[in-house]
Formats: sequence, structure tokens, C-alpha cells
Amino acid sequence: MIETTDDLLLGGKVNLRQPAKGHRAGTDAVLLAAAARIRRGDLVLDIGAATGAVGLMAANRVPHADYVFVERDPDLAGLCRFNCETNGVPAHVAVADVLDRASLRQSGLQPERADWVLTNPPFLEEGQARISPDARRAAAHALPAGGLDAWLSACLNLLKPKGRLVLIHRADRLADCLAAVSRGLGGVELRFVHPQADQPAIRFLLGGTKGSRAPLTIAPPVILNTVEGRFTPQSEALHRGEAFLT
Repeated sequence: MIETTDDLLLGGKVNLRQPAKGHRAGTDAVLLAAAARIRRGDLVLDIGAATGAVGLMAANRVPHADYVFVERDPDLAGLCRFNCETNGVPAHVAVADVLDRASLRQSGLQPERADWVLTNPPFLEEGQARISPDARRAAAHALPAGGLDAWLSACLNLLKPKGRLVLIHRADRLADCLAAVSRGLGGVELRFVHPQADQPAIRFLLGGTKGSRAPLTIAPPVILNTVEGRFTPQSEALHRGEAFLT
């Protein structure tokens, strides 16, 4: 039995039950959900969904789209189903391993169907850093060696032509992410996320269109906090679900 907490996101608009320990939804999920201009009727995949924070916040912003949550951990997928029901989101939760295309097919996911793929891949790969001894936390934070390429390749495979991929990752993995999507994604927009205006970026958001030949652009950065440690006005609006990052 997983020990859980019940938390509020987007200023109380989204209720999220999630594990009390290990990887927990926070600012990364808020920013990722805010970076997608989803339209009514779109098919949206939340890949590596965990308890569903990203997709649920996207659904709160745009309720009249079709949301599918993909998570390999059955316990987390169960919490994701609970959260979808609690928030009134009629979504499908697929228990599948993103790195196993047979697993994706068996869960009902077909190639080139999605209008949007939203993903926050595990930040590390085996051998890059010390991995947590907690199995669930390790799975949320670490991929097998070479796993980032495979993860993003699977995401691109699920997108229809002209579909949109949006991901968030650590700033030090930018080159790896750009290399992984370079053969399938164009019109890439990068947006860096800084804890304060005078501090280096800690995250980046990357969005792009499958099959596009448009050049890469750099969007204005997100500054999360003032020097006093409070949310900036933009950050506050994003965390309350009152602004988009597009």
C-alpha cells in the first residue's frame, strides 16, 4: 500500500493524490501543461504520466479534448485513474512501458494518431549519477543507458504528421534532447526556465511540430522567483492556471 497525500494544483482547481515519498508533481508539471495550446477535440497523450498531474492540468485548461495517460507503474496508474475520476476527466489510463513498443500497442496506443504528446522524461540515465535506492523514485528519475533517445523516438512515433511534442527537461540535457528529436521534429521552440533572473537556467521547455522544416526559435525565458524568493507575477499566474506559455 502506497502512502499518499492529497494536494491541490492550479490554485485548487486540480486535486491530485500522489505518493508521499519519491517523485512528486510540482512546477515542472505546471510549466509543461501551460506550454500546450490544445484545441477542442485534440487527442493528447501524457507520456510517463505518473499520477496524471500534467494531463489533468491540461484538461482543466481545455476540457473538451481527448486525454490518454501512459504510465508503466501499475500503482501510479491506479492513482492516475482515481485522480481522473476525482477531477471529472473522462480519460483513458494505459499501463504501458514507453520504451517497449509492443507494450504500447497492447495497451491500445497506435502510431501517428496523437495531436499532442506531453512528456517529462526521467532526467538521468544509468551510469550518469547515483540512482535512488527507492525503486519507484529510481524509475521516475532514471532511464536505461540510451533511454532518452528511445523515449523521445517513441513519443515522435505516436504523433500524427504536424502533431506537436512538448517536453520539459534539465538544462544540462539540452544537447541530448535536441539530438534525439532532430530527425523528426521541426519548428522547435526553446524556452529556458530560471529560478531567478540572475541565475542560470535549470530547465528548458522544448516544443516542435512533427515533419516541420521551420527553423529553431528561442522564446522569452520563464523567471520563477523574485530575489525575495516569491513567485514572479508570471510564475504566480502559471501556477494558478491563469496564463499559457505560448
